[in-house]
Amino acid sequence: MTRHSSSADMAAWVARRAIGGSGSTARELVEFDHADLGYGKRRIVADLSLALCSGDHLAIVGPNGSGKTTMLKALLGILRPMSGTVRRHADVRFGYVPQRQYVDEAYPFTSLEIALMGRYPLLGVFARPSRRDREAVMQCLDHVGIADLAVRAYRELSGGQKQRVLIARALAAKPNVLVLDEPTNDMDLGSEQAIMELVRHLRLVDGLTVVMVSHLLNVVANYAETLVILQDGARVAGRAEDVLSSENLSRTYGIPVQVADLAGRRVVVPGGSYE
Repeated sequence: MTRHSSSADMAAWVARRAIGGSGSTARELVEFDHADLGYGKRRIVADLSLALCSGDHLAIVGPNGSGKTTMLKALLGILRPMSGTVRRHADVRFGYVPQRQYVDEAYPFTSLEIALMGRYPLLGVFARPSRRDREAVMQCLDHVGIADLAVRAYRELSGGQKQRVLIARALAAKPNVLVLDEPTNDMDLGSEQAIMELVRHLRLVDGLTVVMVSHLLNVVANYAETLVILQDGARVAGRAEDVLSSENLSRTYGIPVQVADLAGRRVVVPGGSYE
């Protein structure tokens, strides 16, 4: 299985930005401008102003029911804002990675067949995948480190392996924005870190912009560039280094929260004093 080095990935990203020169300036791909989001007359997220720029890693964090899915639907264009605007650049191509539990495993599809579904948006109406499509999807499976599992039944794989198949399926659509919905749910620590390092590699080396939804703040704390935290109607959004403060998080969650550095990594833990 392919393993990626964080330091090597960062060096590749710096080199790619330097080679790009002025052309590497980040573009606004999606912009929320004073957007109210919700359903019918029920407002879930209020007055959201935020820009997703090329090369960014945006993490939307919060518990179930806080508005993460609502914001994600608005970003993808599935949900129109109640007021305000959500603008998407004409060149945006989304690759969506759903939560694993929503993938139907009743039929014994192979990993290759699941990943091949990502090519359908590129095919004409009623067209069947060609040999070229299959070769492209095999390259995607190889890129995420599971080419050897191509003929294995998807439902027989581990959680981490399934997640890689779904990422390969999203990559098969040739996106420039990778959107992941709870990609590390119900994973052990090793699989969790491996998936996050893969996502980092896809951003820093392949140049993808990343949007990730999670309820696990510690998972995204060391990877996201931009954070939106939703909790009981409260919202805080901004650059990760600004949002991830004990004062900010304690105010948002309503409990004492400490942010510490441990072995070069940010760790967010409840506890301490909060006034």
